Amino acid sequence: MELTVELPAGPIHYRVYDARDGQGETLVFVHGFAVDGRLWEPVALRLAAAGLRCIVPTWPFGSHTTPMNPGADVTPPGAARIIADFLAALDLEDVTIVGNDSGGAVTQLLVTSDPSRIGRLVLTNCDSFDNFPPGDFKRLSRLAHVPGAGWLVAQAMRFEPILRGPTAFGEVNAHRQPTELLRSFVAPLIRDRRIRRDALRFFGAADSKDTLAAAAKLPDLTMPALVVWGEDDTLFPVSDATRLQTALNGCELVLVPDAKTFSPLDQPEAVASAIAAFVASRPVGSSR
Repeated sequence: MELTVELPAGPIHYRVYDARDGQGETLVFVHGFAVDGRLWEPVALRLAAAGLRCIVPTWPFGSHTTPMNPGADVTPPGAARIIADFLAALDLEDVTIVGNDSGGAVTQLLVTSDPSRIGRLVLTNCDSFDNFPPGDFKRLSRLAHVPGAGWLVAQAMRFEPILRGPTAFGEVNAHRQPTELLRSFVAPLIRDRRIRRDALRFFGAADSKDTLAAAAKLPDLTMPALVVWGEDDTLFPVSDATRLQTALNGCELVLVPDAKTFSPLDQPEAVASAIAAFVASRPVGSSR
């Protein structure tokens, strides 16, 4: 069942996967641009079966179905505040926050600005340091400021060769995902100008100055941290993972074979197993 919470920026829809009626430790998941909470569903289902409570929102990054309020700040720093507001609205404490792709960048901004409700940090393949946005997506993000370009790019996603091209979903999976799933990710962008407005505000404001500023603060974090990385990723190579591991003193690193950026879809069993083992072995409040 989909639930909704009203935040100052607007409504956030989310799902809860929980086999123990709220008794397990809580994890909150952050997906990236132009996908929704279903990116995390295969992992969340496995973690719920292991006794953890998984809260999987769809954030306003272009695949959300209800637009944010007209003046809402949905830039990456603004998105970090939206997540903080979400945690406060649900009165969540000591959560394990789990980020992927540009959602991992937002997660880094969150934990280095307001870590008060976060007990553990998990980063999967994601933007970090000077790699935000990655590769050709830097050029594409500049188009967000060109009038009409967002509409053109969104409409081009109707065509499968573009949808599976290198500046869409072509490089993010080691295993081919169903066309129906990919089309459903971009359907809100195509049909609703208010969703495009939110998406362009987020994507057009992606800037490595924010991730570099966050990276400078990562060594100051005291929460347990885990990096789980698809080792075949070309957008976010393993060298990015090792830089994060080094910055997060005492951080564990798990490499996942046969997986790329969307490692939660490529290898959900391996990703879930790594997260479950981390949660079990690193109690909230444990020192490094």
